[in-house]
Amino acid sequence: QWRTTPVNLLSYQGERYLVAPRGHTQWVRNIRVSGAGELRLGRRTEQIRVEELPDADKLPVLREYLRKWAWEVGRFFPAGVSASSSDETLRDIAPGFPVFRLDR
Repeated sequence: QWRTTPVNLLSYQGERYLVAPRGHTQWVRNIRVSGAGELRLGRRTEQIRVEELPDADKLPVLREYLRKWAWEVGRFFPAGVSASSSDETLRDIAPGFPVFRLDR
């Protein structure tokens, strides 16, 4: 059964990503199993396939996500974590924040 969940689509270095600021939620579990979903932007609907990034590859995406969306989702990240946090800090939190690259 389809569910609707608001997400912030991130465009970064020619790729598109979905980041789960609330961690391992139900939409994350569902998209991991299916590897696909539906993205709605306004009236446009797009079928998507996704690939989950390993923790080691998340750092630049998490940093850009925080730079762009921290005003909206920053409260879901540990206190003091921001786009200017060290690589070590972002590496430490990466396992708690799934990141998916949308396939073209």
